[in-house]
Amino acid sequence: MTRGPEAGGRWRRSAPEPAGGELWERDSPVPYSRQPRPERDSRRPAAVQLVADIVTQVSTKYLDITRQKLELTRLPHEPRSKDWWEPKPQVESLIDFWQEHYSWPNHEEILNASLPQFRTSFQTPPPATPVRIHFIHAPSPHANAIPLLLIPPFPLTNLSLSRLIPPLTNPQDAATQQPFHLVIPALPGLGFSDPLPNSAPPISTTANMFDALMKRLNYPRYIATNSGSASMSPARIDWRLVKHLSQHYLDSCLGVHFISPPIGSPKLQDSVAEWSKWKLARLFSSPILGYSKDDFSAAEKAGKLQSETKKGAFMLEQLGSGGYEPNTPSYALCDSPTGLLLCVLKTLRTLGPRRELKPDDIITLTQLVWLPGPEAALRFWANSASQIEPVETIKPARKPKVAVTVFLGNEEQPDQQKTLPHPAKNQYACPSWAKTEYQVVFSNRATGRPGFLAWDRPDVIVDGVRGLAEAILAVDTSMQPSKQPATVVQQQTAPENIRPEPVADLTGTTVQGTIGTIPEATNETSAKVPVKPMSNNTATGEDQHSILPQTPQRPRRPSEVETAH
Repeated sequence: MTRGPEAGGRWRRSAPEPAGGELWERDSPVPYSRQPRPERDSRRPAAVQLVADIVTQVSTKYLDITRQKLELTRLPHEPRSKDWWEPKPQVESLIDFWQEHYSWPNHEEILNASLPQFRTSFQTPPPATPVRIHFIHAPSPHANAIPLLLIPPFPLTNLSLSRLIPPLTNPQDAATQQPFHLVIPALPGLGFSDPLPNSAPPISTTANMFDALMKRLNYPRYIATNSGSASMSPARIDWRLVKHLSQHYLDSCLGVHFISPPIGSPKLQDSVAEWSKWKLARLFSSPILGYSKDDFSAAEKAGKLQSETKKGAFMLEQLGSGGYEPNTPSYALCDSPTGLLLCVLKTLRTLGPRRELKPDDIITLTQLVWLPGPEAALRFWANSASQIEPVETIKPARKPKVAVTVFLGNEEQPDQQKTLPHPAKNQYACPSWAKTEYQVVFSNRATGRPGFLAWDRPDVIVDGVRGLAEAILAVDTSMQPSKQPATVVQQQTAPENIRPEPVADLTGTTVQGTIGTIPEATNETSAKVPVKPMSNNTATGEDQHSILPQTPQRPRRPSEVETAH
């Protein structure tokens, strides 16, 4: 997303966002130095947009309300107990930091300047409702790059995965390290994506929109990956989304990367061959038939840990006898930034990051949920947990190609984890167990636990994706890139051979192309939205996420425009 006078663009307010979040979408070519005050353009007909270039902007009024709520926080009395987590000391210091030192506008400006953000709309199943998906599109500067769909771990948003962009799009040596054209969508109801209507099945609808998004960006074939432990995901949302893509979009999604998948050992009724291999390898405890010695020790250790666990992690169904009821916690969390902060800390507690996050990082993660509101995410969770969609049980015509990354759990919790409680137990699955339903083309046994993977160990995600890509490119030429890496022009393409659906008034949406019926066979023109390149700096360790390209000129905010007038 280019930020500079040469790019131009008129910015106007999109449809109102929940709570305090707003999006500004580029409409017509007006230089930023002469940018008018954002206002609704009545001359533009209402229709579902194709692709719109956006920036986020949160009103000062809403930020002031947040500070007022933090000032009025009433914390509960907390008797000391060896059985329960005692968060009060950490929470009190974080509230003080949020009020006195944290600046969301500074983070907002960095996100807008560094991340190429877009939004586009899709129709959900009847009754047809347009749902706008917010996504990051970071094309690689290398000609041998291939498309990659990166799915954020629920309930995090795509804006929290910025540190994965440089190593995936612009590696140090593109000749030996496969680069990718990266697409990171926000799940419906999370971040700045619209929620799904209650009638839409969450898993299949989301997977369908993500597949359509890749095709809309002129990526007819691609690979996909998780970005967190699938077995630790609430309602196994991460696992089910990537699994659905792999099994039901075989012609477009050529392979997926599973991270710590929740799969069990082979069953005799499912596959006699795989069951026999597992029994023989386990009998002799030998590295044969696709198994390693690490598999046996890790599986045994994980089994003991699970049997010793008395209480599972807090889940949505534990809120009462009302089943999967999201509205009760929604009322509490939508009104309390402190309550939502505790939920973020609880999520971090479950993940068990290797290093303790800084207060600034924790508050930013909380803000990315607080600003748009958590209620839609809770409903997505509840709808996913309440049922297994019938389409999820349908077997594919052939085995999908997959890469599998698992964690051996052979490391103790680091000493620097002083304020976070012990993390949830890690489930282990031998990579060869997946062969019952999948064609495993690459496997990786990583040390330790998954933790906050995208934050602590992005290299594990990168290695798994590159292993998958190498295996697929070796046998499938349909996604074959240029053999020689070279710098290419980075562009975002919004194809115009998509029929707009004029079914709703989406105030302020940007329509690229002519309104009305566009022949489906037409594919001669396309509207191109330039995007800015990501930094080619390769960072490691704690400060990797903070290395950003040079901050370009941003569009003025409405208050600044009023002052200028």
